[in-house]
Amino acid sequence: MTTTRLKTLLLAVCIGGSASIAGAQSIDPIVEVGKQRTAAAKASQAKIDRLADETASLLSDYKTVMKQVDGLKVYNARLERQIANQERRIRDIDTSIAEAAVIQRQIPPLVTRMLDGLEQFINLDMPFDLDTRLGNIEAVRANMERSDVTSAEAFRQVLELYSIELQYGRGIEAYTDTITLGGMEREVDILRIGRVALVYQSTDGAETGAWNKEAKMWEELSAGDYAAAVRKGVRIAKKQATIELLNMPVSAPEAN
Repeated sequence: MTTTRLKTLLLAVCIGGSASIAGAQSIDPIVEVGKQRTAAAKASQAKIDRLADETASLLSDYKTVMKQVDGLKVYNARLERQIANQERRIRDIDTSIAEAAVIQRQIPPLVTRMLDGLEQFINLDMPFDLDTRLGNIEAVRANMERSDVTSAEAFRQVLELYSIELQYGRGIEAYTDTITLGGMEREVDILRIGRVALVYQSTDGAETGAWNKEAKMWEELSAGDYAAAVRKGVRIAKKQATIELLNMPVSAPEAN
């Protein structure tokens, strides 16, 4: 009886041990699969992290490029406005060049008419500095025939003569000249006050006269009325005396 129980117990122990070994062998594949899955998960996460970093870097690069694109758009727009403005200027210059050729041909006749008009004005004006004033006109006329003097330069010279004539009406001047009095040439001191009065006085101070615009001739004045004033005016013009009021023969304007 006892022997039979022992056999039964040993048999049970043997069966249990075999079952444990079999169970342990069946778990190993499951553990291995878990390890593989964990490794795959780690690899997938590493790939995800790498892709996320690359995406963030690409996004940053994209934003930088877009800022550059926006800046280039503004720069290109400004360049387009500048180019359009330059094209307008080029068209204006082309038009000016075309017009300049026409104006260039019109300047010489204009200069000639201006010189003729100025010469006529001088001949009708008071006879002061005639040699200088008429000589300047002849000099400009001679320059117009020179090949090295452009039409623009000749026009400038004519304008300068007009400016000089304008200044004559604003200044006071005294100089020595020779004029014809009573059919004889006399050396006298000439006093010009703008274009208001042109008077003379002999070098000895004995004779004083003025230019008569209507008669176009010199007329003798009363020495008692104007001699001292003319003498004083000559000294003032030569900066030998201080400026003061002078009694001068001035032609009164006539009513039409």
